[in-house]
Amino acid sequence: MMAQYFSLKADHTDKLVFYRMGDFYELFYDDAVKAARLLDITLTTRGSSAGEPIKMCGIPFHSLEPYLAKLVKLGESIAICEQVGDPATSKGPVERKVMRVVTPGTLTDAALLDDKQENRLLAIRFIKGKIGMAWLSLASGDFALMDSEVEKIGSELERLRPAEILVPEGTELALLDQLRIPVRRISTWQFENDSAKRNLTRHFSVHDLAGFGVEDNMLALGAAGALLEYVRSTQGGALPALAGLRVESKTQYIELDAATRRNLELTETIRGEAAPTLFSLLDHCATGMGSRLLAHWLHHPLRSHGKILERQNAITTLLEQGTSEHLHQNLREIADIERIVSRIALRSARPRDLASLRSSLLILPSIAEQLPHNGLFRGLAAALHAEPAVATLLSAAIQAEPGVLIREGGVIADGFSADLDELRNIQSNCGDFLTALEQRERERTGIATLRVEYNRVAGFFIEITNSYLGQVPDDYRRRQTMKNAERYITPELKTFEEKALSANERALALEKQLYETVIDTLQPYLAALRLAGQAVATLDVLVCLAQRAFIAGYIAPSFCDEAVLNIEAGRHPVVEEQIDDFIPNSADFHLARKLLLITGPNMGGKSTYMRQVALIVLLAHIGSYVPAQSAKIGRIDRIFTRIGASDDLAGGRSTFMVEMTETANILNNANEYSLVLMDEVGRGTSTFDGLALAWSIARSLIEKNHSYTLFATHYFELTRLAQDYPQVSNVHLDAVEHKDRIVFLHAVQDGPASQSYGIAVASLAGVPRDVVRLAKRKLLDLEQNSLTNGPQADLFAANNYVNEIDTEIHPVIEALEAINIDELSPRDALQLIYRLQELI
Repeated sequence: MMAQYFSLKADHTDKLVFYRMGDFYELFYDDAVKAARLLDITLTTRGSSAGEPIKMCGIPFHSLEPYLAKLVKLGESIAICEQVGDPATSKGPVERKVMRVVTPGTLTDAALLDDKQENRLLAIRFIKGKIGMAWLSLASGDFALMDSEVEKIGSELERLRPAEILVPEGTELALLDQLRIPVRRISTWQFENDSAKRNLTRHFSVHDLAGFGVEDNMLALGAAGALLEYVRSTQGGALPALAGLRVESKTQYIELDAATRRNLELTETIRGEAAPTLFSLLDHCATGMGSRLLAHWLHHPLRSHGKILERQNAITTLLEQGTSEHLHQNLREIADIERIVSRIALRSARPRDLASLRSSLLILPSIAEQLPHNGLFRGLAAALHAEPAVATLLSAAIQAEPGVLIREGGVIADGFSADLDELRNIQSNCGDFLTALEQRERERTGIATLRVEYNRVAGFFIEITNSYLGQVPDDYRRRQTMKNAERYITPELKTFEEKALSANERALALEKQLYETVIDTLQPYLAALRLAGQAVATLDVLVCLAQRAFIAGYIAPSFCDEAVLNIEAGRHPVVEEQIDDFIPNSADFHLARKLLLITGPNMGGKSTYMRQVALIVLLAHIGSYVPAQSAKIGRIDRIFTRIGASDDLAGGRSTFMVEMTETANILNNANEYSLVLMDEVGRGTSTFDGLALAWSIARSLIEKNHSYTLFATHYFELTRLAQDYPQVSNVHLDAVEHKDRIVFLHAVQDGPASQSYGIAVASLAGVPRDVVRLAKRKLLDLEQNSLTNGPQADLFAANNYVNEIDTEIHPVIEALEAINIDELSPRDALQLIYRLQELI
């Protein structure tokens, strides 16, 4: 048996081999040590090899899925080895074979997948500064490719969020080693174009690939072929029913780099949490398919105004007709058709998958009838009328409430097979036969407590308690001895047992055969079923966005080809849900006004204002309504952000280095159709260095990039740029100090801010009072003595303020600081003078 294990393990050295032995999956040697640690199960030993005990651990076969889910989440791959031989006829160990390989990027089981996230496998090919990428979601069948540049790999990984990456052997790229994503290095020849073309043409049953439009993507084509071969090897030779091979173009979508996706918190917060994000706010989809498509739309805003308006018009129609809520309730009854279709293609669909598919197909026509007869809805309605033959077949073949597993039976409906009905009839008559036999034997033997029963271990038997053993007839044969009774079998009962048990085994075998026939019959319909699933997902997202627009008071933006971006009374869609009385703000850009220089206090709302402009633009480009009073948007091709402070210690980059790298990306790639958000650039270095950099960067954005730019800064010196460049406008978010408190107004007003209120914010944060008071004195010194009057270091010489932080505050100063002069009456003032005199 161990020799058999080693021969199988040799082909899967980098995977945990789950080796089926009876009712358990066992792991041996290093696999056992690793699995016991990761799964927190008992490590034991059994037998020995070369004088050393064989380490092993195991899990029950019926509890496989939760253990797989845990291992896959940890980035492990598992080879599942099943018994394929018949134990009754096998000489020596039962024949075993690896039936499938489960890896993070090739999951299809519902229990292992997140309903709301795509699980993508990505293959990347590198040649001379270029990359070819292909990605596949095995669970939904989406298969796409594109060519790009090596420097954009970080952005692409952030966009696609793959669960597993394939690269050719020998590929060296520092970024790959820093990822928390499993990276598999496979044979280089699998990425070659000739091999890839053979794989792809064979799979799609076409003469060549011209119909997919991949002639200009030869680099990515090699990645697609390698990816397909890898999937074939993990699925035991089976492949999913792919919708086709989709080529993505850079010009299809508004470009968002990795930093922008993170900073805008589209589907994940900067801290890596699932909420609050734009996705968590919007996602009230009725189906997992809808949620996954919504996430895709958010990461892929469209450039084409025509396609955007097609979606927007559909949302408008839903709002006008008021049908969103009713459609939403109907969509909640629909199963995850996309993933069920993939499991059917891979022949891993379970009985309840087919039952769920049947229920969904029976509902789809009624949903299609509710749809308007215009625009986008025409195509959706046509797709929802999936092949009626499928629903008819599943209604006839699958029971209303089928068993969980085909091997346990109870799946095929009565009336679908005459042979199966006959075998089931034999089993169903067991009860009548046993009842009649029990009555006859009681009368024949005179034993009133005699019982005729069945269990899986002993089979059929007659049980007689010990007190009646003297009355047992001669034709009874002892089968099993119990503590208080004996179990017997008679020739008649033995004959019936053979017939009944044979019927059960034959019925289970026939059910499995019939089930496989149903799976075969469904294969030609999978393309139509996949289109139905995509139509459900699209409708679900449109309904979801319509409901959000109605609840939150969003409006339909307008589009034009002019150089304009005008948002009236815009709101941050996420922040407005977190606070009361959100203050709307406007943003106006045109050819003569391309850069808004934003000043104001920390916590005043500068970052919120900047992000809300970007999110409104992004929402508009997925076809959604937007949180504003009105919005007119010209051509936008990219969104860039430089917000927040973070380091990249693993990559050896400081916070300031990350800031400058992101800034360099913007300056090198932004153009007149780009929206740029720059927040506090230059703050990671000395005052003079930072000011010089911020000034130079702002000038470059004005003179060379000509982008729509929101530039937030605390360097008030930059506000003079508005005097030199008519395209620059100063705006600020104001605050007022009242008594000992600061009140943020959160309203964007024209002109520069008067001050930063940084010390007031520090006090609000709980910085000790003596530190705050010393900072106020230092600020006064700096304002009275410009930094240019002398060396920067002299102003902060330690001996100028020696021990002031440690000095106890005089009670008189505390009393004076606590006075509110405006509310002091003459009598209170007189009493205060007496008190101060006492304190002195």
